[in-house]
Amino acid sequence: MTIATSMPAPYNANTTTTELVTDYASLIKGKVILTTGVTLGSLGYAFVQSIAKANPACLILAGRNLTKLDQCGEDLKAENPGLNVITVKVDLGSLVSVRNAAEHINANTQIPAIDVLVNNAGIMAVDYALSADGIESHLATNHLGPFLFTNLIMGKILQSESPRIVMVSSDGHRLSPIRFDDYNFDNGKTYNKWVAYGQSKTANMLMALSLSSKLGTKYGLLAFSLHPGVIATNLGGHLDWSVDVGLQSIDRQQGHHEGWSEFKWKSLEHGAATHVYAAFDRALKAHNGAYLVDSHVADPLVDTLKSWAISSFEAERLWKMSEELVGQEFTY
Repeated sequence: MTIATSMPAPYNANTTTTELVTDYASLIKGKVILTTGVTLGSLGYAFVQSIAKANPACLILAGRNLTKLDQCGEDLKAENPGLNVITVKVDLGSLVSVRNAAEHINANTQIPAIDVLVNNAGIMAVDYALSADGIESHLATNHLGPFLFTNLIMGKILQSESPRIVMVSSDGHRLSPIRFDDYNFDNGKTYNKWVAYGQSKTANMLMALSLSSKLGTKYGLLAFSLHPGVIATNLGGHLDWSVDVGLQSIDRQQGHHEGWSEFKWKSLEHGAATHVYAAFDRALKAHNGAYLVDSHVADPLVDTLKSWAISSFEAERLWKMSEELVGQEFTY
């Protein structure tokens, strides 16, 4: 993985989706983009709404609620007459649902290739629960589901002339490395919702690293992870941000500077900008596997970037564990 140099980034925390779509319009035009977790008021919707203006060939929207997905699709087409939208139902917390969705996509002749996959869906700081497959819900929904989904549709992705995969992670990866020997928190006995979230976000970064390593040289696949920023979306709608939601106390216990800092809130247009940057920026080819913040490659001297989330050893170990948990090997 290539670490950022001291050269000033062309984009920053103030960059918007509008600016980037203007700059990347020719790169977006004619592309097929699949995005998970698209609901009104979400980062996923802000991303697809912005790129819809640049004439993509097709936007594939994937999520748990087909009614909400269809509404998003109708709204996008009303704003952009002639836009081609396909909706796919998938619950990333269920491996059965993931397999069914992947089979549906692979069988759809309207989708010969997928140019960009944005694994945007996720959950954050929820109470302890196990998925139907017996996996802690954050790890199941935020990592294992996307891991299986991505690999099952990889054939379509590699049909693209310039395949790219984006993993929406978080600077919350600082809260936990992968708990290889106890990812289920001793059946909930030692569970902390923020540590669980952190583990899943570390997994997102390691997956991007693995994809870039396994498929970059041989197939030209680019893969990136990103932190969109702190944004008021339905992802954290169940939390009372006016008090300590438990995040600050963990940061202080672990010695992170965030424990003594105020949240720097972003709008959806600023937050989804890094999605657009990760999905289309040409210069990123030189930084395959990188973690992105504020529409630039993260700088470990400035940005939150933990070593356990950029370790090739940890990435390979997670890949093997993930194959075991989904019951299927993916060798490239």
